[in-house]
Amino acid sequence: MDTPKLNRRDFFKLAGAAGAGIALGAVSKVALAALPEIVSAEKAETKAPLHPSTGRSYNPVVTLNGWSMPWRMNNGVKEFHLVAEQVVREIAPGMKAHLWGYNGQSPGPTIEVVEGDRVRIFVTNRLPEKTSVHWHGQRLPNGMDGVSGLTQPAIMPGKTFVYEFVAKRPGTFMYHPHADEMTQMAMGLMGSWITHFKDQKFMPVDRDFVFLLNAYDIEPGSYKPKTNTMLNFNLWTFNSRVFPGIDPLVVRRNDRVRIRVGNLTMTNHPIHLHGHEFQVTGTDGGWVPPSARWPEVTTDIAVGQMRALEFIADEPGDWALHCHKSHHTMNAMGHEVPTLLGVNQDDLVEKVRNLVPDYMSMGETGMSEMSDMAAMMDMPLPENTLPMMTGTGQYGAIEMGGMFTTLKVREGLARNDYKDPGAYKHPKGTVAREYDSTDKVPEVKRPPVKDEAPAVEVQVRKPNGHGEHSGH
Repeated sequence: MDTPKLNRRDFFKLAGAAGAGIALGAVSKVALAALPEIVSAEKAETKAPLHPSTGRSYNPVVTLNGWSMPWRMNNGVKEFHLVAEQVVREIAPGMKAHLWGYNGQSPGPTIEVVEGDRVRIFVTNRLPEKTSVHWHGQRLPNGMDGVSGLTQPAIMPGKTFVYEFVAKRPGTFMYHPHADEMTQMAMGLMGSWITHFKDQKFMPVDRDFVFLLNAYDIEPGSYKPKTNTMLNFNLWTFNSRVFPGIDPLVVRRNDRVRIRVGNLTMTNHPIHLHGHEFQVTGTDGGWVPPSARWPEVTTDIAVGQMRALEFIADEPGDWALHCHKSHHTMNAMGHEVPTLLGVNQDDLVEKVRNLVPDYMSMGETGMSEMSDMAAMMDMPLPENTLPMMTGTGQYGAIEMGGMFTTLKVREGLARNDYKDPGAYKHPKGTVAREYDSTDKVPEVKRPPVKDEAPAVEVQVRKPNGHGEHSGH
């Protein structure tokens, strides 16, 4: 039996008021058979860039621990098929999360088009509740903006809607629901959108990366995020991955590199790159003229914002790329854990061990005790839980988590080689080392201490409830 074909005239008969800019209605079963194939990804790995085989040419992006969505050309229209559904996402080896996503993963696949392309996106809802898709930052007809109830009817479970518009403005955008947004975005329903320049000679780069910032509150031992959390998330992620599960960004020395970062968390993130200076060349609103740029090593990305960073990767090595909020580079944080620095716990340990034989004290000298003990013994963790500080490099424990990865700059890589080259081999004499203990270390001279009245100890308690600081 031949597959029924949906021509442009039949499509608009089925869809309804497309000319009025209304998100086109539910697609019939006959039309559904003519939709683009549903393509899904099962693993949270960085896929090779998807070079276009149809449509106009462009230099594709690399989605960190993700992939770009294939499309088909239909009478000059680029067609995609998104499926909103429940997914299982590996956050890092040893932990999986039960999330909502698109086409098998969270975030969903990156959509890549070219400035001026007419785009048609079919959205099938396999979630247990209604949804929609908002094309964050795009110029399009109001009825295609994806705000359920305001610009379109919601997409009910089991239904397929279609959005169609021209990708007018080149840049980096995001897509996410505008229906029960708190629940659906807390569950990971989001993705990236790239509209490439029509003129490939304008602002060219050698390597182009994209990822989203998102966060979850998943209790140790559980699998599903707490969707009502406002600020105290315990997993801060790049594309729903935490260190050491985030792949490195691999580049050739002297490549011009662009890193596109979108923020769909509940707070801002100062993204910091070691070893290089970059310029912010793009925002959600467009590309920044050269006269308005300045050098940075850190840029703060607010909620709902996107930033494109560009630099020349001229310093070989393994360079850290991370959020500079220190608690955003940790995993499975306990927000109510007291500070025990300098507290001798020997007497307490003996008493607690009478009740809990395997109890171990920690925190007297700092939290590095955790990674030191983990290196010496197999420390038990709750099911489906990651260590708070983890990762090992060629010189020992890295003691990071969350929003942390590396930019690996190497000589002589092939143009499309994105494989992890392993640890950087430092030239002789270029690694920090212990001071030679045979040499005499000068004594530290301090002024004599005067007898003074003891200082008054003041204890400041942070208020509980919804008034907590938004830096969490």
